Amino acid sequence: MKNMILHTWGIHSLRLPSIFRIVAVVILGSILLPASPTLAHHGWDGFDTNNLVYVAGTVSSDGTWGNPHSHFDITVDSNLPASTPDLEIPEQLQDPEDSTRVKAAHAYNGSHNEIEVIIAPPTWSGMWGLDRALEVGERFQGVGYINREDNGLFRPVVFWYGDDSTPVNQVLDNTLPVRAPLPGSSTDSGDTPIMGKDVLELSENEKSGDWVVWAVFGIIALAIGVGGFFYLRRSIRGK
Repeated sequence: MKNMILHTWGIHSLRLPSIFRIVAVVILGSILLPASPTLAHHGWDGFDTNNLVYVAGTVSSDGTWGNPHSHFDITVDSNLPASTPDLEIPEQLQDPEDSTRVKAAHAYNGSHNEIEVIIAPPTWSGMWGLDRALEVGERFQGVGYINREDNGLFRPVVFWYGDDSTPVNQVLDNTLPVRAPLPGSSTDSGDTPIMGKDVLELSENEKSGDWVVWAVFGIIALAIGVGGFFYLRRSIRGK
């Protein structure tokens, strides 16, 4: 497989030193690898945005605190209230069209005792005072959506952490990703779904991260090219 890739890209014929050939294979492999399952969960489209749910429990794993998003597991409370308790709503979601829906979210009724939570990158969460990873055993409550393909994956539009139930906004602008009809209301009631923006998709932190990745690829590729040139030049002179 390695020789086929090298031959396709014209690298094998250069007879580069082993180190250059190895680096070349790593770069090409990284580019050709398909997106990981975690990245496939990226964006609101993969979640059931017509149904806001409330979950509560305790953090049960260290998870990952970083880009393009953070995630961790929680053990779900065995007895959840029927709907969202009386919790502080972040400023960006205090519009009645949004806050009413957050407060009316039904309790999670899935089959998982433990679910994975995916949240915005640290830069965004830090704007709301959360500048660290949540600790195992820490209290977590959230209102958000269940993934359409993996009902053990939860993505909040807002969550509350710690004994003080500190709120952390997870959406851009001043609206939910989708203002779906309220539970029990008719689709003819005038509740037209309104699409919002995605903090995970549009975060500047993630965009800059993409540029860093491609810059590193560019530097390594340039190093391979320059190294190969001088190696060939030295080999020709030695003949």
